[in-house]
Amino acid sequence: MKNIKNYLLILIITLAGCEPATKFDEELPLRELTQAEKQIVSGTENFSINIFKKIAQAEPDKNVFISPLSISMALGMTLNGADGSTYQAMKNTLFLLGLTQQEINESYQSLIELLTKIDNEVIMQIANSIWYRNSIQVKQPFIETNQKYFNAVVNAMNFNDPATVNTINNWVKVSTKGKIEKIVEQINPETIMYLINAIYFKGTWKYQFDKSKTKDDAFTKRNGQQVACKMMDQETQFSVSFNEIFSAIDLLYGNGNFSMTILLPDRSKSVQDVLTYLTTESWNDLLKSFGKAKKRLMMPRFNLEYKQNLNQVLKDLGMSIAFDPEQADFKKLYDGPFNAYISNVEHKTFIDVNEEGTEAAAVTSVEIGVTSINDPLFRLDRPFIYLIREKNSGSILFIGKMEDPSLK
Repeated sequence: MKNIKNYLLILIITLAGCEPATKFDEELPLRELTQAEKQIVSGTENFSINIFKKIAQAEPDKNVFISPLSISMALGMTLNGADGSTYQAMKNTLFLLGLTQQEINESYQSLIELLTKIDNEVIMQIANSIWYRNSIQVKQPFIETNQKYFNAVVNAMNFNDPATVNTINNWVKVSTKGKIEKIVEQINPETIMYLINAIYFKGTWKYQFDKSKTKDDAFTKRNGQQVACKMMDQETQFSVSFNEIFSAIDLLYGNGNFSMTILLPDRSKSVQDVLTYLTTESWNDLLKSFGKAKKRLMMPRFNLEYKQNLNQVLKDLGMSIAFDPEQADFKKLYDGPFNAYISNVEHKTFIDVNEEGTEAAAVTSVEIGVTSINDPLFRLDRPFIYLIREKNSGSILFIGKMEDPSLK
């Protein structure tokens, strides 16, 4: 597998006159990542592609938008409480085999530091928290490790008090700038802990769209039905690439460290064809194939909220044992008479894409329970895939599938 410094798909460039990617003046390389950091980015890349493909293929007609980084970090905190075969299954699902737990924690810590400070023109905030029932015994090393490496806020709460739900959800609301208001509906009697990651991103396009050029237009859905949309329009130099399945274009935010990479299927292909073709190797080939070309980009303005329970998809990816009330091993997390297991993983996201830029947020809650084409016009008028990524680390922050921009 080729070494990775970003992520997601393939392409051999066929665009005449394009400058090679190595000459992109948008690239802003900072410090070289350590080997452990490269491996954790590689792991999150594999995890990102796997979990997105599972969800997107199961919902062919729906908009999908997830934050693999948020899911990975919430599970990364949880990993510090796992042991035995549960620990190995979680590491395998997150593609972290070969790293010690110390290396994993240190890499998450440095990744948080890098992502939140790499571009002063982009707001990138990552927050972590742990909320546990104040009547149980939580292993202190578990708490201290997550405080140290994930900067987790830790609170022992009365889970029998209905006000606790509001307290947890208020933390979510504040951490996402009000874009996601709640993640917990109610606290079950068997629930002993929530491990929550929240991400907030706000980036202005390096080259913004002129609002006066935004016009009423139509977007054709997978079934051929057309829906109304507001189509933004600009013409400038973009990083682009093409192959027999799709065309790709890269839109920069701020100083150029963050970008949105869009994968538009050819008219004879579909989003499902792109998903089938999507692998870690093909994504890394794509990143190497980008070249500069002048393009007219027409892109729908859209905003949406998305939520997904991740229990089944994580089981399908190899973490079934962590959800098993009898077989799960979280002895490094909980010191009590019952057996702890992951009872629920909830994920919520928000995105708003407009002429100025993109605002996005994500929250992942891990609930612990116990037993008791080469065309000058690049027109996004049909379903497409889009990602928000950070270039120096290669982290995929968000990844989505747009099927219908008229839906909220």
